[in-house]
Amino acid sequence: MRKEFNTTGLCVPKKHYMVNLDSRLKQMKRMVNEGKYYAITRARQYGKTTTLAALADFLRDEYLVIFLDFQMIGSAMYENENSFSRAFAVCFLDEFYTECKVKSDAQEHTVKELEKMIKQPEAFYLMQLFRYLMAICEQSDKPIVLMIDEIDSAANNQVFFDFLSQLRNYYLQRERKGTAAFHSVILAGVYDVKNLKRKLRPEEEHKMNSPWNIAVDFNLDMSFSKDEIGRMLQEYESDENTGMDVDKMAGMIYEETSGYPFLVCRLCKIMDEELEGTDEFKNRSEAWSREGFLMAVRILLLEKNSLFDSLNHKLEDYPELERVISKLLFNGEKIVYNPDLEEIDIAILFGFAKRENATVVIANRIFETRLYNRFLASEEWKENRES
Repeated sequence: MRKEFNTTGLCVPKKHYMVNLDSRLKQMKRMVNEGKYYAITRARQYGKTTTLAALADFLRDEYLVIFLDFQMIGSAMYENENSFSRAFAVCFLDEFYTECKVKSDAQEHTVKELEKMIKQPEAFYLMQLFRYLMAICEQSDKPIVLMIDEIDSAANNQVFFDFLSQLRNYYLQRERKGTAAFHSVILAGVYDVKNLKRKLRPEEEHKMNSPWNIAVDFNLDMSFSKDEIGRMLQEYESDENTGMDVDKMAGMIYEETSGYPFLVCRLCKIMDEELEGTDEFKNRSEAWSREGFLMAVRILLLEKNSLFDSLNHKLEDYPELERVISKLLFNGEKIVYNPDLEEIDIAILFGFAKRENATVVIANRIFETRLYNRFLASEEWKENRES
């Protein structure tokens, strides 16, 4: 089967051309070995799910990894503790049965009792859920790592914060009393702890307590370097023999995208699949040239895709974001990085901007051009309507 560049869903090494993640996985495993509790917060389509899936595989020899996705839990399940506890337990057990091939008698008994609790008519509370979870941790022959993806899909629900508070409590008790708990906890999403309140209505901000104040900082760079892009292209070149200058192509892609994973893969996918056989590029060798690259950039800038749609929605939802982006694009202002300014925090959180030394700049050239065109088109539209 021919490999391809993937921009939708999980990347699979056997099916897709990918950047080698080994160095990242080794650093993340080091944090797991130390029993850390941490959150991976990055903008949309930054490779969080692919990285978590790769980490789960990387850890399996030494740990029992329970990898959950909160998008699997429907919104109705967040109505109260009872519905959430049952839904979480079902997802947990599904993953547990897949990952745990050999169970002790005690563990088998605990799991069966948890299954009974899920089916009983009486209310099932978070405290009861965690007692079962901690018993399973205590009875496991391997330390258990809990990984939860898309945590912010649940972040506007009180029961979610109650769940995090319980998770925090048992994690702290492990340190304080030596009681059983998950060995390491990894949460992934766009919003981090301090930014979850942005998903709440003003009257609901009392939901924010301190459920994540034990989470350590996760500062690992998840963007692709030029060398990493080059190694991915070299694998492609070994398969396709296009004759491209791999180092030069990797440099052009990096300069335009600053290594934003979705943008890197989208440009490669356009050159691989969309240019060959057109009037300008008769074959794949011609597509993987400077001219082909520039054409791929033009195609990307003019298309609608899930990443650009997400950026547009964020601009509509956060007026302060539009103001700071406008300053960066049109006023030529150097904005000093200040983590206490909400508009700067939001711009970096959603991937529009990045910190460069002590200043804030637009994240990459693709975003800069796309946002510039959006603002200009919006102004022209307003002027036409008023004239």
